Amino acid sequence: MKATHFGAGNIGRGFIGEILHENGFAIDFVDINETIIDALRKRNSYEIELAAQEKTHITVDQVTGLNNQKEPDAVIDSVATSDIITTAIGPNVLPIIAELIAKGIQKRRQEGNQTPIDVIACENMIGGSQILLEKVRTYLTEEDLTYVENTVGFPNAAVDRIVPIQQHEDPLFVSVEPFCEWLVDDTQSKAKQIRLDNVGYVSDLAPYIERKLFSVNTGHATTAYTGAHYNYQTIGEAVADERVLNQLRAVLKETGDLLINKWDFPRKKHEQYIEKIVERFKNPYISDDVSRVARTPIRKLGYNERFIRPIREAKTYGLSYQALVDVVAMILQYDEPSDEESVRLQEMLKEKDLTEVIQDVTGLTDDTIIEEIVEKAGSN
Repeated sequence: MKATHFGAGNIGRGFIGEILHENGFAIDFVDINETIIDALRKRNSYEIELAAQEKTHITVDQVTGLNNQKEPDAVIDSVATSDIITTAIGPNVLPIIAELIAKGIQKRRQEGNQTPIDVIACENMIGGSQILLEKVRTYLTEEDLTYVENTVGFPNAAVDRIVPIQQHEDPLFVSVEPFCEWLVDDTQSKAKQIRLDNVGYVSDLAPYIERKLFSVNTGHATTAYTGAHYNYQTIGEAVADERVLNQLRAVLKETGDLLINKWDFPRKKHEQYIEKIVERFKNPYISDDVSRVARTPIRKLGYNERFIRPIREAKTYGLSYQALVDVVAMILQYDEPSDEESVRLQEMLKEKDLTEVIQDVTGLTDDTIIEEIVEKAGSN
């Protein structure tokens, strides 16, 4: 079997690539990074190291690379002849690859390929695959759309593995934490003949997507922005500070109460899940930069993102959200010259009233929440 995977970065190679390899797939990695693509073509394999005391190594072979900018036809051919299509390329890049996926689907139809296939966006976002589908649809004819309806699934997914920024002499080598979780919405899947080992297929993905987003992503970002507030450079340094750890636990308590109330997760089981997350952040074998985890602060303050959405919903349920507001105030003060969004956010704060910036960036219309954020941001 063959997979086409968009995104040959550390997450693509160190997480999705490993799972696909374990399931017997040869993998065409698609990316614009010429160094990585050339190395994949030349060597057809790479090494993964699990960031733990044992430092277990995993060899992923039967791989190659395709440059979507320089050889789009080869990418289209790959999509047309694959058994599964996956992405780990970043939410903002999904629209860029949509046309290639659409043309690959068209070619499948034109060649009479009626074997069902799934296109799975493995991104840190809610509803990523369905968002990708909407972008793909714009390039398809009515005949193509009928074909998609019958044979091409775009099941949403929830993925979780910490893969920090890293530099190695070998451009393909990647270090990842041992823990990983990949869940797929089975109700949106068309390729029922393929069920990947070490991937969970669930009938309702929403609780698990929100559990991951509001726990792992919210928690990781909380550690980063609180760490930046106290001038730490790495997540490991930050989480060793009781002030950061206490802020992390307070935020995860608030998001946990929301998740328990909304989705009926058993409290004891969810508390164990939270403790597992805290221990993952403390992993001494992973060195992650605060600036990497804190990057794109404007996106992270989005209306349906990891801070504003749980704040909105916690208020609806009559639950506390003050620790989340504390972190939002820290994000508004996050000043990182190397981060384009941080620079833009700080420029907005100089040019506009704080209340107006909060409204513009978060999309909030709830005056009470806006006032709480203003008050906290003004007092820090």
